[in-house]
Amino acid sequence: MPKKLTETKARRRQGSRPLEWVQIRRAAGERSRGWLVAKGMTIPVALGRGGILANKREGDGATPRGSFHPLRLWWRGERGTRPHTHLPVRTIRPDDAWCEDPASRHYNRPLRLRPGQTGDRLTRDDHLYDLIVEIDHNTKPRITGRGSAVFLHLARDNFGPTAGCVAMTRGNLRRLLARLGPKTKIVIG
Repeated sequence: MPKKLTETKARRRQGSRPLEWVQIRRAAGERSRGWLVAKGMTIPVALGRGGILANKREGDGATPRGSFHPLRLWWRGERGTRPHTHLPVRTIRPDDAWCEDPASRHYNRPLRLRPGQTGDRLTRDDHLYDLIVEIDHNTKPRITGRGSAVFLHLARDNFGPTAGCVAMTRGNLRRLLARLGPKTKIVIG
């Protein structure tokens, strides 16, 4: 009997292990739509209006081609329950933003906005940033102008293109979050 319990626990643990990899590909004939494929999942996604590009530049609207890792989940606590994930989780505060200014020493990093300061505010009126997965695009090294604020986040109702992120429905993102960990490889392209 104890051996059977041990096998059941091992199976449960194995089922809750983070994914090793996730692949995101463009849909045939559609520049700003694609598919996220992982073990047992195929999820429709919205991509950047510029499609997927290897030479990502700030403001081009493209989703960067490459291999990345998720760093943490940013979560709007007042807009839903905390998702289950293997990633570190940070609650989004009203003054949280992301620096998109290539001339700033804070470029492609989170920051706290002071009155009058500019940045991509994470507390949006729409629901796109209710759940944000920060990935390590353009972080080590951080290169001026190579793109900032590239996230996995919630899609618009019409699945319209993003500014360079990968977006999906709330249900699919929550399902994916339960299987993402810091070592999960996110391959785009």
